[in-house]
Amino acid sequence: MKGFGMRAGLCLLAAIPWLAHGGGEEVVVVYNSRLPESKAVADYYAQERQVPAKQIYGFELTTNEEMSRAEFHDTLQLPLAKKLEADGLWKLSMTFYKGSNQEPDRAIRKVTAAKIRYAVLCLGVPLKVAPSPDIHEAKAAKMQAELRRNEAAVDSELTWLPLLNMDFLLTGPFPNWLYGTTNAAQLNPTNGLLMVARLDGPTPEIARGLVDKALAAERDGLWGRAYFDARGLERTNSYYAGDEWILAAAEISRALGLETTVDDKPETFPASFPMSQIAVYCGWYDGTVSGPFTLPKVEFMPGAFAYHLHSFSAATLRSPTENWCGPLLAKGATCTMGCVYEPYLSGTPNVAEFLKVLGDGYTFGEAAWAAQPALSWQTTVIGDPLYRPFGQSPQKLHAELSRTHNVLDEWAYLRLVNLGLVHGARLMEVSQILENLDAATNSAVLTEKLGDLYEAEGKPSSAILTWQNALRLKPSPQQHIRLRLTLGEKLQAQGREAEAIENDEALLAESPDYPGRDFMVNTLAAFRKKSSATNAPAQP
Repeated sequence: MKGFGMRAGLCLLAAIPWLAHGGGEEVVVVYNSRLPESKAVADYYAQERQVPAKQIYGFELTTNEEMSRAEFHDTLQLPLAKKLEADGLWKLSMTFYKGSNQEPDRAIRKVTAAKIRYAVLCLGVPLKVAPSPDIHEAKAAKMQAELRRNEAAVDSELTWLPLLNMDFLLTGPFPNWLYGTTNAAQLNPTNGLLMVARLDGPTPEIARGLVDKALAAERDGLWGRAYFDARGLERTNSYYAGDEWILAAAEISRALGLETTVDDKPETFPASFPMSQIAVYCGWYDGTVSGPFTLPKVEFMPGAFAYHLHSFSAATLRSPTENWCGPLLAKGATCTMGCVYEPYLSGTPNVAEFLKVLGDGYTFGEAAWAAQPALSWQTTVIGDPLYRPFGQSPQKLHAELSRTHNVLDEWAYLRLVNLGLVHGARLMEVSQILENLDAATNSAVLTEKLGDLYEAEGKPSSAILTWQNALRLKPSPQQHIRLRLTLGEKLQAQGREAEAIENDEALLAESPDYPGRDFMVNTLAAFRKKSSATNAPAQP
């Protein structure tokens, strides 16, 4: 079958209003003029996103990741606000606010017109505002004791720059008034919010690469598999909201047509878990990078979003091994978010809200700040804020990838198959389509999916044969391991012990660096012993 002759149930996204957003003209780029590599990243981004030259600003900042409150105010916050006004990138006017709760009426000078919506901070711009013992605010006494702190992420502290003349407390967070918005137009300095993100990471090459991978995914689509690592918490657990967000994000991922894996065991994914072709990862709560992300090669797809919820996931971005954000970027993620100091769970991004808005065709920057409950707090947003991974419909992407014979088209087929299943297509109907699809003949991705469909239909022998065929079609290294592990389990379940042993031996031979090797060797030895005893001739 040359085309993808899907029935009506499989072509379901045409009615979604895919959104159009501005480009580089909506961005101001900020770099540290003390660091040539910071300016180089800024110039590269401006070139690739066509940011006007007058919207690139260099400030003489500390070269440390942490800056004092005075340094932040004097060398970054106030100079940036002045430049934006002086260059006509936004306009301030007096706005009248009626008082309430015994507060007097007042007039505040705030942003009432803006040409820009985003600020991109480049490698070398400090990450954190250090706690200051010199800030004493009487109103802070009413806050919860654990929130009476004034340290913050530079990104989050700059988001309310349009309201700099308002009397906000520097102690603690304040609610993001645009949290949960589904109207991208509201995410604007005229509504008091500047969307801030950074191009950063352990090296300048990694920072520049965030731009390249974002542009590639915008052009060809964000494809791959999605992994969600919850903890299996009870609803009565005070941390349940974290699990709830991650599990809800997994449901959104399925609705988007992504091949989605969910783990709800207390421990995080082990290094032996075959995490292949990653488009999306969300998990928690290891203190530092762990599991599959410690392997020499992590299979991040171009455009991949990876997020691990932890209080200090972004305590530094300069290390490829410490905390989470730096290592995820070093291994190939295109965008992430993290916390620079303790935020408490309620002050971290809601990943379900994030993925929902992102999947609706919004930019990474829009999704990141629509999903953030608090401002002036601890979140840093890393990646190109203009990146729109779902900015094109699956049908349009499939048509273009098919026309150009792009190998990524197998993922477009897979997403359309999954969307059909989400919207009620029958398993048998979808499996028949894949059976007759020319593109599936040489695709390990689509052949593995066909095996999964057979398994779901209750056809284990057909599933096993199909997964064995997938092994011959050049799967990725981690997909290869997953196929072998799946086959070993299913062969054993079918009582085909000799084939199961042969399969597991092949895995050990083909993947000598497999992290679960020792466990598999021991399990295989026990299995051989059991099989030998079972098949031994009866005693006379």
